[in-house]
Amino acid sequence: MDVVALAPRLTFLRFPVGHVYLWAEPDGLTLVDSGTPGSAPAIAEAIRGLGHRTEDVRRLVLTHFHEDHVGSAAAIAAWGEVEVIAHRDDVPFIQGEQAGPPPDLLDWERPIHERVTAGLPGDPPAPVRVGRPVGDGDVLDFGGGARVVGAAGHTPGSLGLFLSGPGVLFTGDAVARTPDGEVILGVFNADRAGAAASFTRLAAVDAEIACFGHGEPLTEGAAGRLRAAASRRPADAGRP
Repeated sequence: MDVVALAPRLTFLRFPVGHVYLWAEPDGLTLVDSGTPGSAPAIAEAIRGLGHRTEDVRRLVLTHFHEDHVGSAAAIAAWGEVEVIAHRDDVPFIQGEQAGPPPDLLDWERPIHERVTAGLPGDPPAPVRVGRPVGDGDVLDFGGGARVVGAAGHTPGSLGLFLSGPGVLFTGDAVARTPDGEVILGVFNADRAGAAASFTRLAAVDAEIACFGHGEPLTEGAAGRLRAAASRRPADAGRP
């Protein structure tokens, strides 16, 4: 894992699969996503290396239920009084009450999905209680007000977060970035048409910085890059 400063309060925790983001304020820390199962010790080490304590984590926002995003949520929730936040439509999957829908894979996605799945830890994520189910338009108390942007399609309850003051957008897997830097619609979607519509919604916000679940963040001019990508290929499920 690499620790990369993106902005004065924003740190990127780069994992091989499933990135994590840390937002720091004087009254506590917010994590966006938790990585794969077993990632909590590395996240804790990064937090301490930045001069904080794991007990400073106040909230954990989960962008969707997939195991490379919720994998260490239960371990992080056990650090203290951590409010776990997720879209209400993914809550049953995160809490282990139901199995989430599988992706509707295109032919070209199948070998990539098999390769990615083979590289994930064998144990499924431990269920975690969601203390605050949210929906589109809800505002969370960090970053000057983090607005939830409903982004269904990758999963039924995928969400984005937009911090309008600093211009930071967290997209989860609704948007991704390839190794060569191209912004694309995320892959492995349960509802491809819904995912394409959500890409367009996320691209409409005036983001300067975009933080993806997969791929390197954009640290300037993010809105223009997202809008160009959404306009160019709104419904191809992210194929490069």
